[in-house]
Amino acid sequence: MAREFTPTITDLEALKVFTHPLRIALYRALSTARAATASQLADQVDEAVSLVSYHLRKLAAHGFIVEAPELGTDGRERWWKPVSDKGWSFRGSDFVGDPEGAAVVGEVTRQLLATRTQRYGAFLDQQSAWSKEWTDAAFSAEYLPRLTAAELAELAEEIAAVARRWQQRGRAAEDAGDTVGREQVALHLYGFPYRP
Repeated sequence: MAREFTPTITDLEALKVFTHPLRIALYRALSTARAATASQLADQVDEAVSLVSYHLRKLAAHGFIVEAPELGTDGRERWWKPVSDKGWSFRGSDFVGDPEGAAVVGEVTRQLLATRTQRYGAFLDQQSAWSKEWTDAAFSAEYLPRLTAAELAELAEEIAAVARRWQQRGRAAEDAGDTVGREQVALHLYGFPYRP
């Protein structure tokens, strides 16, 4: 089986797109839906359609999403879809020599952390509304291995491969009509060095 790579952002202007929290929210909503119109996304993020359309065009200008005219039923609908079902990534080291790049990496990383924290907090607040099956399946874990940088990179690749396999399995089942009991699941993982 060919190895699938997540597109990596190496252009600072492209990375700047994700300094805006609404663009992160729109990209996530679009990735979850796999395709949507600005009106549908505006309802999900509780923003004006014109503002959503503006931010969708910004995402498209940097190649993160594209129009999907094949999904429209009339000429007025403008459908969008992600360019890749693998999302995107970036490495701080690609911008280390540039003070502006380092600032943008810090801002994007903090925006992503804030949205992930908000999503997990919402789950904790609404936990009683989920069935026992779902609350038993949900997890939070922390592991503290002693690794080299190369080992941490290898671990990240292994975890990404496992997560992609489960993502593909879920999408294939959904495409086959197996939707009963299926929910969108957020999986947040961080791996970083620290000194106690």
